[in-house]
Amino acid sequence: MPGTTSPTPRGNPMPMTRPAALRLRSVTRTHRTGGHTVTALDDVSLTFPEGTFTAVMGPSGSGKSTLLQCAAGLDRPTSGSVTLGGTELTALSERRLTLLRRERIGFVFQAYNLLPSLTAEQNVALPLRLAGRRVPRARVREVLARVGLGDRVRHRPDRLSGGQQQRVALARALITRPDVLFADEPTGALDSRSGRQVLALLRGTVDRDGRTTVMVTHDPVAAAHADRVVFLVDGRVHGELTGATADTIAAHMTTLEPAPALDARESQPC
Repeated sequence: MPGTTSPTPRGNPMPMTRPAALRLRSVTRTHRTGGHTVTALDDVSLTFPEGTFTAVMGPSGSGKSTLLQCAAGLDRPTSGSVTLGGTELTALSERRLTLLRRERIGFVFQAYNLLPSLTAEQNVALPLRLAGRRVPRARVREVLARVGLGDRVRHRPDRLSGGQQQRVALARALITRPDVLFADEPTGALDSRSGRQVLALLRGTVDRDGRTTVMVTHDPVAAAHADRVVFLVDGRVHGELTGATADTIAAHMTTLEPAPALDARESQPC
């Protein structure tokens, strides 16, 4: 089990005494491919306290995206439970799960997923419209201003840079004031400057608003903005660091490469 480093200025000590915003208990996810059963998550148990920022890292194929999808109610575990606040997601019907995602969960993806025909303002308002809720224009513009786009409200995505589009996507995720914000490689398509801006905004939603945030990333610099980093290998939790620097996280990642499959080892020349 890896050790715990002292906190850095960008991260806070993990306040594990806070109530759980999100809890995974013995979550396993398997699927069939090529006639074989593949285990993407293997008996994963994790707790995400309210108002904390957690990064999830691991080698390719370690189960990071599957973990996010199960935790966010986008995919159902094969076994185990996922609880958001006091609501067990695995017990909900598809309709109730869809409503819960709209009202209590926010998403930011690497690909932005903005509608090209809508302005920044209209893209941000979209979750409220889909939920049949009133769209307060002042609220929409306030959220855009908070991500530094108060002067871009009428711009469509093709008139925005990648970093600006991702900030619109973040504003869209925050408009419903979600209980938990999920970010899947949110800086993966951005240059370093734009990536730093998005990470600072994510950090700010935790520090200023107490928003619980879970981010999947391959980048140690991005992960260093989080309060803790959870590592996955072959679908299992393989320890965590709290308050770690990018260098510490990068060094730990070098120890996590999964062992090659037996048949792959046997196929190597002597």
